[in-house]
Amino acid sequence: MPIQPLPQFEEDLASYLKEKEDREAYERLNAPTSIVVRFGYMRMVGEFPYTGKEKPGCGSKLVVRTHRGTEIGEMLTSTCPNAGCSKSVTRKEMLEYIENSGGRQYPFHDRGKVLRIATVDDLNDQERLEQKKNELRMRAKRMIEQADLPMQVIEAEPMLGGERIVIYFGAEDRVDFRDLVSDMQREFDCKVELRQIGARDEARITADYERCGQYCCCKNFLKVLKPVSMKSAKVQKATLDPLKISGRCGRLMCCLRYEDETYEELRKNLPHRKSRVGTPDGDGFVVSTQILTQLALIKLDDGTEAAFPIEDLTEPDSKTPPEREARPKRGERSDRRDGSRGSRTKRAPKGEAATKTREKDAAEPGEGAGTKKKKRRRRRRKGSGGESGGSGNQAAGANNQRKTDIPSDQGGSRAESRSSDGPGSAPEGERPKKKRRRRRRKRPGGGEGGGNNNSGGSSGDGSSGE
Repeated sequence: MPIQPLPQFEEDLASYLKEKEDREAYERLNAPTSIVVRFGYMRMVGEFPYTGKEKPGCGSKLVVRTHRGTEIGEMLTSTCPNAGCSKSVTRKEMLEYIENSGGRQYPFHDRGKVLRIATVDDLNDQERLEQKKNELRMRAKRMIEQADLPMQVIEAEPMLGGERIVIYFGAEDRVDFRDLVSDMQREFDCKVELRQIGARDEARITADYERCGQYCCCKNFLKVLKPVSMKSAKVQKATLDPLKISGRCGRLMCCLRYEDETYEELRKNLPHRKSRVGTPDGDGFVVSTQILTQLALIKLDDGTEAAFPIEDLTEPDSKTPPEREARPKRGERSDRRDGSRGSRTKRAPKGEAATKTREKDAAEPGEGAGTKKKKRRRRRRKGSGGESGGSGNQAAGANNQRKTDIPSDQGGSRAESRSSDGPGSAPEGERPKKKRRRRRRKRPGGGEGGGNNNSGGSSGDGSSGE
């Protein structure tokens, strides 16, 4: 009975042969001479030379000497050809990536060296330091409270070689902590570096996952944390609820900047709102637009609304909409009403209404007697003042003399008795209005009396009472 090879055996044999070829090819490669490493809580990046014989791969833990001291780093890639890592990049590609990712603001360093591949003892020492950092943070917090400084300790980062301890803190304003650094160096018996960071850098150290289910961008790959404006959220038609568009740092999410440039380019193709455009169904006005779908909602001249792609929009046939049916005037609007109250008549113009009102008041003197009396009194007060000088005082004296002669039982008011024509009075139509205003200004002084000036300085013979 012949033996038939199973398909699974064939697949396993093919994978074994491929792994064997890769292993032989890897053994023929040389060790890399420059390695790109990521190190520190702030996830800084550096390119350091390497002189070892081992051939580390991407993700390997390395012991590196940086500008801060000896610490543990992670290999990202190599920048030399024929390196041990199959995912090596050229130095030119690495510099282009740094330039596109922030340029000078990118946290890139080249002062350092890769010492060796991290051993088990190195990793154990780093683990003990990680467990010790909570105690360091609490001691630093107590010292800050004793110094009475407005600082909030976020994290403490000890170096593997013990040369330095980096303490990250947050504060609203700049803080003078020179005395505090000296005290901490004596307390920890090593060099202490206090570094102030913002809310986004704090999230880079303490945050883990975002609401999208992925690792926070600031902790995973984003190195330059630029501010995000509310305009990006408005352009992308995102909700303006702060709880939904804010990240772990309490600021606007960094991912709003990723598609901001694309939205700006697409928005340039859309017509402006309330602009007049032409469509296959006729002309109309733009009501709203959608950036991603590139659609525009148009209100046609016939009153209907429809959505059209921007490719179908053209120049309108007429710049102005067709004339609509003339609306009735304000007074004629009530003629269309046929209700139980009956139709109302057309309103008369203001001029005719005023004339009819005056005629009605003249025909019915009883109803408007009070109004006429007030007007008559005003006119008499206006004309009661005489000419300036002695004639006005003479008129005042004559009026006062008449007041004493009139018995108390006669009809009429005191205003009617004072309105008798005197030697200083003028006809009603010839009395200038300016004289009345001048008399009112000079009445408190009592220098020039009018017909109604009854101050203590006036006498019956018209002389001034000085």
